[in-house]
Amino acid sequence: MARYYFDLRDVEDFVLDEHGTELRDLSAVRNEAARTLSGLAWDAMRKDTQVQQMSIEVRDCVGPVLEVKLAFVISCKL
Repeated sequence: MARYYFDLRDVEDFVLDEHGTELRDLSAVRNEAARTLSGLAWDAMRKDTQVQQMSIEVRDCVGPVLEVKLAFVISCKL
């Protein structure tokens, strides 16, 4: 298994993953990135954020492996 680092980026912040997570393959990396990003989106929606852009940049000991991006807009019609 290899160690992957999931760095988080949004409009305001960048959080560097200093510990990493051991995963078996790229499919597991994609699943973990998608699961983490969906959790971040859920948290942003609960905070009543209107516009949000966020991404997870995954790297291993050699360099970049994968980037997953999400952008959404919440508009209330009431």
